[in-house]
Amino acid sequence: MATIDPRTDARPTTADLTAPTTGHLIAGGKVAGTSVYDLAGEAIGSIEDVMLDKGTGRVAYAVLSFGGFLGIGSRHYPLPWDMLSYNTQLGGYVVKLDKQRLEKAPTIEEGWGDRRRAVDEYWATPMI
Repeated sequence: MATIDPRTDARPTTADLTAPTTGHLIAGGKVAGTSVYDLAGEAIGSIEDVMLDKGTGRVAYAVLSFGGFLGIGSRHYPLPWDMLSYNTQLGGYVVKLDKQRLEKAPTIEEGWGDRRRAVDEYWATPMI
């Protein structure tokens, strides 16, 4: 019987990352590039990356790329992962926010250092 080494055998293969996604799980690499829509179904950007909480191992934020033209000049906004809901009809994530609220949100470009508190406080404020 072969011994399984979790450091090498548990890593996803190219076949794993390119296989169709079913069920409730998705590889982090497949989330990048997924479109994000507002409640009206209007595209507002796409997921650039996800940020994991080192302590819990859970996804903390989706980094939304928004604005710019053809990727030039776009800004990157960390959105709490719980704000996103996957919509199978749109083939992307839906968030309850509008472009004006997003434009005022903290960005990754402002530096991350001690920004987590500012990001969490911004998104915790009620929408008007």
